[in-house]
Amino acid sequence: MANVLLIDESEVARKALRGILTRGNHRLSAVGSAEEAWQFLRIHVKIDLVFLELGPRSGLDFVRRLRQDCFLKFLPVAIYAAQADRGAVRAAAELGAQNFLVKPYDDEHIYAEIQRAVLNPWRQRLFEEEKSFCALLSISVDDHHHALDALRSALEAAGPLLGACAADRDGETAAARLAELAAAAEAAGAWGAVEGLAALQAEREAGNWDRFAARLPDLAFAARMIFERLHPSFLPDPLLTERERMAEREVRERDLWFGAEGEGRLPVVRPEETQRRLAALAGCPVVDSSAAMFHMLADGHPSSLIPIMERVEKDPGLATQVLIAANRSRREEEGIESTIDDLRLAVELLGEIKLVQLAQGLVILEERLLHAPPFTWPRFWMFQIAVARMAGHVCDYLELPSLRGQACTGGLLHDLGKLLLARVYPHGWQAILAYARRHGVSTAQAERTFLGCTARELAGPFAQQHRLPDCYRHVMCFLEKPEEAEGNQELVAVVALARDLCRRNHVGHDGDQPHGHGPPLEETRAWRVLGPRIFTGFQWEPFEAEMHARCQEIKRELHGWVEAPAL
Repeated sequence: MANVLLIDESEVARKALRGILTRGNHRLSAVGSAEEAWQFLRIHVKIDLVFLELGPRSGLDFVRRLRQDCFLKFLPVAIYAAQADRGAVRAAAELGAQNFLVKPYDDEHIYAEIQRAVLNPWRQRLFEEEKSFCALLSISVDDHHHALDALRSALEAAGPLLGACAADRDGETAAARLAELAAAAEAAGAWGAVEGLAALQAEREAGNWDRFAARLPDLAFAARMIFERLHPSFLPDPLLTERERMAEREVRERDLWFGAEGEGRLPVVRPEETQRRLAALAGCPVVDSSAAMFHMLADGHPSSLIPIMERVEKDPGLATQVLIAANRSRREEEGIESTIDDLRLAVELLGEIKLVQLAQGLVILEERLLHAPPFTWPRFWMFQIAVARMAGHVCDYLELPSLRGQACTGGLLHDLGKLLLARVYPHGWQAILAYARRHGVSTAQAERTFLGCTARELAGPFAQQHRLPDCYRHVMCFLEKPEEAEGNQELVAVVALARDLCRRNHVGHDGDQPHGHGPPLEETRAWRVLGPRIFTGFQWEPFEAEMHARCQEIKRELHGWVEAPAL
């Protein structure tokens, strides 16, 4: 992987070259002028090749300046121009340009120039070859590294002293210090530093104190060169690819959350901050694999919307976002305030064109960020599908046909808060699960420890902000206390009962499997709501046997993320 600097003010040129380099697994930094490039190179020494696209005159001036610098004179430069100019080509060759190329960019030419540059790295020419140098002096590699590091520290410390010498015109002190540094540089085989110190000594001898002072930054540059040689894996931020920056951010984010308990930083964030982040989301998070499948279906000009309906009925994020989009469209285009709670009707209302637009604008949640075994996206998905299907079976068995449709969708959406939490704090969600397992507490308790609130408490305001149907908002908010779901107590109780059945039968994983089986179902808060409304003659034993059989059937169907039939 090479580090390339492009000097070009054109954003189009930058994008084109970035695309070529990304395909070749190389990094690109870009600046708009020769002066910016010079400043960049004096700070970031790990550039392997410069592509210069500034026109022959200004480009050649820049190359000339490089060749006169004791450190950067070996840096490879490939010049690009709109057309070949014989005089410019000759001048570029005389200045040691690696090549003179004519636009447009060509992948093979770009890769060939990079290969030439990295075959004999220019920075190595500023140092003695390590193995032979150590053999010549009969020292170990570690001793050589210690000598280089001591030289680096001495160069960094010498700047203020030599600056004072320049101000006082103190040639004697300056000469002595430069001689010490030069001897240390020669002993360490740092020939670039030796040459830079010789240039400073020459300015001192000539009495050019202003030029002497202007050259003092060379000491810091030489120290950076040594640091980069001793730490070959180090990369400053401007040279990182977007993927590498993201990886670094993830490391910092993970440390923030996983180190919070040991460092006494709980809660990590306040509820107000989490609510602010959720309010900024454009919609409901959808796991990337599900979003891709939905996009393929919506963008394929389907002759029927049924496959899309079935896909939506199998994913909590998609189901939520379809309801949000359909109800928003209804309000904005038809002025109808009442909400749609039927998923198939919502898909039909949106139609092919709006479904494509919806697929293109989904808020994505990467599946890998939900991987915190035993909690994983496939197992969580299985649990949501199972609760949805079991809610339907409960309605059938208890003779509540009017609730069946809402119960299935409510079961699918009941734990939406976890997806929201994983989207805004992916490593926070993983840390919360780890904390709950380590301390033997519920996930809700761990959430409150880290966030000052629970995922279920986060889902309510999100549902209200996006104007989801109240019946589903109540399921999200009141699943633990269905008697408080004003107007939707039976619906919430059905979903709560279905969730308990799935937990007891270990269908999938919701991140908070209970210890043991908990209280008997007839003693749960859900049954306190449903019991008085159930037909006379109801018996627990056949009901539990039937529900157990249904759960086993669902487990067989969904094992390994096998597609489930439509709800």
